[in-house]
Amino acid sequence: MKIRTLLSVALSIAALAAPVPLLAQEDGQSAVARWQADPTTIFDSTEVDLDEFLWIARPVVVFGDAPQQPAFQDQMDLIARRIDDLARRDVVVVTDSDPDAGSEIRTALRPRGFQMTLIGKDGEVKLRKPSPWSVREISRSIDKMPMRQREIRDGGS
Repeated sequence: MKIRTLLSVALSIAALAAPVPLLAQEDGQSAVARWQADPTTIFDSTEVDLDEFLWIARPVVVFGDAPQQPAFQDQMDLIARRIDDLARRDVVVVTDSDPDAGSEIRTALRPRGFQMTLIGKDGEVKLRKPSPWSVREISRSIDKMPMRQREIRDGGS
């Protein structure tokens, strides 16, 4: 196991034991709690810390240079139409369409223009795409992952 992964696991365990969520929302709930209550919630990159979702969900991060960017809008339309399919695969959707905001997620993943990034539950980048992908294509990529195969075999998500 990579040292980075071990450190992430240790930090996640420490975060779960903490009495106060690492990233509280206006309603007092962490991003993970909000996502668990409604797995179709789409988050802005400034609302979440991807490490909170380690071993819980598979982040799909959609980057754009502006919310009006055609590729960004196309990707979000594709996701919105079939977000339930992603929710069944424990996907949390995160958007970042403001390069000037300098979010931690953008800094870590370093997109150039539009980019759709799929991250596994283990926190590792599994896929980067420079053009929009359908939910069917995203779902197929997820369904090929060993952890997802195990989830399917075990009969749950």
